[in-house]
Amino acid sequence: MSTDYQQAREDLGVRLREVRLMAADGRLTGTQLAQRLGWPHSKIYKLEGGRQTATVEDLRAWADGVGHPDAFDELDARLKGFESHIRSWRRQLASGHRPVQDTWNLEVGRSKVIHVWEEAVVPGLLPTADYARHMFLRYADLQGSVRDTDAAVRARLERQTWLYTRGHKFHALIWEAALHALICPPAVLAGQLDRLAGTIGMDTVELGIIPLGASLKIPTANGFWILDDRLVIAEDWHAELWLDDADSVATYLKVWRTLRESAVYGAEAHNVISRVRRTLNPRDFIL
Repeated sequence: MSTDYQQAREDLGVRLREVRLMAADGRLTGTQLAQRLGWPHSKIYKLEGGRQTATVEDLRAWADGVGHPDAFDELDARLKGFESHIRSWRRQLASGHRPVQDTWNLEVGRSKVIHVWEEAVVPGLLPTADYARHMFLRYADLQGSVRDTDAAVRARLERQTWLYTRGHKFHALIWEAALHALICPPAVLAGQLDRLAGTIGMDTVELGIIPLGASLKIPTANGFWILDDRLVIAEDWHAELWLDDADSVATYLKVWRTLRESAVYGAEAHNVISRVRRTLNPRDFIL
């Protein structure tokens, strides 16, 4: 978790404590507020100590519980301020994957040049419908989220129209490991590999593959997207990290360019994809 995010969470905790101590009917202890809200005593101190991220519902209950419902707007604004950078999957997927895809489509639509690094999956501008469907199902199972799979797939495929707009450029780097990952049946992965091979030579796509045996200057850590030079979106298991400060963007661009030094392009990239495709065995897939 980023230092700035943790500091913002601690600052919110300090403010929650101040609001509690100014309760309308007299100074409340943490134990008293917990009893009033029906919460475990530990939750009060985790929130006030910045060790747990409050939900909107937590903040509303807190403001009402201390007799200052008018404090909710300020508390909610503080939460939104730091969650604009750390977007937890639990909150984002409360209504399913489609709204998340719609948000991505808006940001991609605003961009002209995109750099992406993916070490485990095919980048979101290049999947087939079947590959995307299996991805959404896997993540819905993991997060326990709403299964709006068909709507999410349609939204993701809508994003691909970006690739057919003059003046756009998609600089994609993929680790070869992502081409082997059987998160879908082999037949689906074979179709996905064919799709990747077909993008080589497109005017708007520059596809680089880093072979498993390539020499690396830095580790192949988490995937990320750089939209123009204004926004980085990096993904982790608990959340997406949205960074728009110049220093962070510059750091991720430096990482991308360093990884690029290990990539192959054109005919060499096509050969890597073809080699992986020949290894597929229908019996390898595990439900």
